[in-house]
Amino acid sequence: MQVTETKSEGLSRTFTVTVPAEELSRKLDERIEEIRPQMRLKGFRPGKVPASHVRRMFGKSIMGELIEKVVGEANQKALEDANIRPASEPHPHFNQNDDMEKVLSGEADLSYELHVDAMPEFEPADVSAMSIERPVSKVDDAALNEALERIAAQNKQFEARGKTAKARDGDVVVIDFVGKIDGEPFEGGSAEDSSVEIGGGRFIPGFEEQLVGVKAGQETEIQVTFPEEYGAAHLAGKPAVFEVKVKEVRAPKEPTVDDEFAKGIGFEDLDKLKELVSAQLQNELDNASRLKAKRALLDRLDEAHSFDLPPKMVDAEFAQIWQQFQQEKEAGNVSEEDAGKDEDTLKDEYRRIAERRVRLGLVLAEIGQSEGVTIKEEEVQQALIAEARKFPGQERQVIEFFQKNPNALAQLRAPIYEDKVVDLLLSRVEVTEKEVDRETLLAEDDLSF
Repeated sequence: MQVTETKSEGLSRTFTVTVPAEELSRKLDERIEEIRPQMRLKGFRPGKVPASHVRRMFGKSIMGELIEKVVGEANQKALEDANIRPASEPHPHFNQNDDMEKVLSGEADLSYELHVDAMPEFEPADVSAMSIERPVSKVDDAALNEALERIAAQNKQFEARGKTAKARDGDVVVIDFVGKIDGEPFEGGSAEDSSVEIGGGRFIPGFEEQLVGVKAGQETEIQVTFPEEYGAAHLAGKPAVFEVKVKEVRAPKEPTVDDEFAKGIGFEDLDKLKELVSAQLQNELDNASRLKAKRALLDRLDEAHSFDLPPKMVDAEFAQIWQQFQQEKEAGNVSEEDAGKDEDTLKDEYRRIAERRVRLGLVLAEIGQSEGVTIKEEEVQQALIAEARKFPGQERQVIEFFQKNPNALAQLRAPIYEDKVVDLLLSRVEVTEKEVDRETLLAEDDLSF
């Protein structure tokens, strides 16, 4: 086997690998002798199949397996001899003009080119000499009251109107009803003491609107047509009549956020509700503060490092970013700033973002390795459970998907590892806290890292 480096540009390397036909033939003979004692073929005694017969019958298929193994060994030898840490999977390139049939038959040398990007060699900067500013904010009364008002709006309360009052949009009507198709009641089409909020959009289209103007004690009929895409196939697209008896009409009332309100949604008193809401708001502010501290840290790291980047890593990162941009563009979610730029300008900008991400990823990985940062299995499981919960009803399928796809699981591990390295660095860098208001802290900026 002969491995020769033929090209070296930056971190990109190209090797020519040649394995003589004689060497392949020798390996084939060795493999045949290895498997021949276990072979059982019709017309031959067990273990007594002649090597020549094995070569004639199975030589090409065995040679194919050998070539796959030889290529792996040659690739490893090339990397070891050149002292290369590969940044991506080495890519063998076989000349299309070569006759692979002759190689498989042992009549020609195996020859191919190996392309690989090497990992850059660099010394991570000393973060203890760096300084960043971290914006921080505390929950104020205005934010707390605003959150309580949102909770009150989400937990609407209603009070009975007078017996002669007619239902309006936004009211709740308490009804008994029986649904019929072609004059016959259908399964699931009846209920008693059902509360229907007019305008709530929870019933079949057209049902709630026909309750406007009804009053307590009234009996009426509501005619609707089930949507074509309705979940129950036996009802989809069919007209139905609901016989309705109105029992009560309730009007929304302005909620008073007090102890009784807090108890009504499961809290001991208003103070306990405020305590929980305040903690949630502070957690939101703390997360935003950490995110901007992380951005500031990564800015310092990016400024402090300059080295060649593996081209394939940059290309892969750019492709991912550009694909996401194209999806956002198709959905009409492109910013006004980007919408006014031509494609070449955008590609240049997004490639610089890709280069930054790759550079910072390599820096964080190098620091994490030198500092012995590891991820515990329970941390991965917690992240997996959190991901599964994003898809209610499909949790098991999501978990099984990640368990069966190592690459997907690796993508789940990557942000955990990154955050652990970032937290380590934030504990060492000089951090100056700056008090800002809530709006400033939560204001969106370019956090693409």
